Amino acid sequence: MVVVRSFVAVGESTQQTLSNLGENIDRAPSLRASLVCLFYDSRHDDASIHAFVQRRFPGAAILGGTSCSGVMSETGLAGSGSIGLLIVDDPDGDYGTAAVALEGNATDCAEQALHAALENAGCQGELPELVWIYQAPGREEAVIQGLRRVVGDRCPIIGGSSADNDVAGNWRQFGPEGPISGGLVVGVLFSSGGIGFAFQGGYEPSGESGIVTRVGSSQREESEKRGREIISIDGEPAAEVYNRWTGGVLTEKLETGGNILGDTSMFPVAIDAGETESITNYLLIHPDRILPGGTLSTFAEIEEGTRLFSMRGNKPSLVDRAGKVASAAAATLPGGPDSLAGGLVVYCAGCMLAVGDEMPKVATAVSESFKGKPFIGCFTFGEQGAMLGRNAHGNLMISAIAFAK
Repeated sequence: MVVVRSFVAVGESTQQTLSNLGENIDRAPSLRASLVCLFYDSRHDDASIHAFVQRRFPGAAILGGTSCSGVMSETGLAGSGSIGLLIVDDPDGDYGTAAVALEGNATDCAEQALHAALENAGCQGELPELVWIYQAPGREEAVIQGLRRVVGDRCPIIGGSSADNDVAGNWRQFGPEGPISGGLVVGVLFSSGGIGFAFQGGYEPSGESGIVTRVGSSQREESEKRGREIISIDGEPAAEVYNRWTGGVLTEKLETGGNILGDTSMFPVAIDAGETESITNYLLIHPDRILPGGTLSTFAEIEEGTRLFSMRGNKPSLVDRAGKVASAAAATLPGGPDSLAGGLVVYCAGCMLAVGDEMPKVATAVSESFKGKPFIGCFTFGEQGAMLGRNAHGNLMISAIAFAK
């Protein structure tokens, strides 16, 4: 029997918030935590949170990190300054986590972390039902490549890229030994009740598209034909083409360049990830800066020769999609949605900022789809998930996992 509970608290300081969180836990029926998922506003003190977790959950597998402006749960949007816990009590399951600094070869680091997590779960050499990851933004594709060395696409890799409140690089990850920065936390889940998952975006194609004719990257070899800097589309400067697709949203910034995150949250680009029942699935990519020469910087890698599609979003679609992704995850449970015990949702921080004051409706949509069952939602600067049997990294996406009883 799997029991899932969520706990959320807000306070004027980290100590006050943790005190409130502890009181909430004490009022609830006791649990033996097998897995603890922890997410918190980046302004909180890591050392205090680590001490709290060590004291409260000795022996549990721990994973999580900072989340842009706090968390959401079945009780609503907790907002700035919040800390959230999702506790899974599964005495017949196996859970393990491990953390590693992403120094040097990120692919090798990810592979090592996965083996360590399997060892910590007591399941060396076994295939997890699901791999859950939380990492520093920037090297997500290399991380997935390393994990796929071990599990391929035989099990889903779900997770997010840790975030801060203002894209200042103050994001951290939280593993079994506490907080790290510039790292990766890997969790392996062998649930006795079963796990469902979904990975989708809330945007639609606008009609325009073009071929990526040249890419660049500060992290690639010159011979590689993929990267996070789109130099040209159909032979033209990428930023100029993209600006036309958006209807001129970036016209004033074409000459000056710089950060365009706030301008582009409703105008991502995407690649075709394949079809389901004749419906195209799109993996979204968020342009974040205009670089010299009209180069477009993005939060995910793109390969030369790829057709890039212009996408559009709006607040209602981003609100509704969160609930649909939660429903899709619950529907894939072995016992169907009626067997749901609780869930974990990764919602892009870019979408959150674009939705703005409508965000409470996102928490409500997820809660209704999960039928009021406990969940925690974090807000990230990148999302990972399985789409048509292939594990991938995207932006402005929504990932959800559902635990069965």
